[in-house]
Amino acid sequence: MLTAIIDYESGNLHSAHKAFERMAREGDAGEVVVTADADVVARADRLVLPGDGAFPSCMSALKGKSGIYAAMVEAVEVKSRPFLGICVGMQLMASWGREYEDTQGLGWIDGEVTKIKPSDSSLKVPHMGWNDLIIDYPHPVFDGIKTGDHTYFVHSFHMDVEESNQRLAHVDYAGEVTAVIGRDTMLGMQFHPEKSQTTGLKMIANFLNWRP
Repeated sequence: MLTAIIDYESGNLHSAHKAFERMAREGDAGEVVVTADADVVARADRLVLPGDGAFPSCMSALKGKSGIYAAMVEAVEVKSRPFLGICVGMQLMASWGREYEDTQGLGWIDGEVTKIKPSDSSLKVPHMGWNDLIIDYPHPVFDGIKTGDHTYFVHSFHMDVEESNQRLAHVDYAGEVTAVIGRDTMLGMQFHPEKSQTTGLKMIANFLNWRP
């Protein structure tokens, strides 16, 4: 079993690699590699796409890496390999990003990435720190996780999901902010599971052992 964390120079790969490697070792879930090699992406059993920065620059960087974008799309859309997007990696799954300029996303989840607008003007954007998950729909990634468990966020934009059943969890930040999305073999987490201590590590382990 091979899990590939995709390196397109737009994510905190060191922390993610350590967390995924630890949970793969503890759960006997195979090897975890960080890779910028399209051939490795193509043969991986599951894929992880981290992301830090702005939607347009991350999409441009992903498409600019030789062969990686095409290999990832084929692995997910044709081969139905389990996929996890993290932070901006999750946002790229949307139909459109509205950050700075309109940018087309992967279109795997119907929705748009828009700026967070809390109804309480005293709350700052970016949304930064710990927040309690509110689970909207059951999913194997939530095995051992319950509403009220908290995860760590750092972001100014979030996904407005068109199909309600594709938003699996949200948090309250003077308004609902999408936290977890998914359909078929695809998952996305707006928070950083690698920085979310026990809850995040448990969700990483659940993803590594998920058999869609």
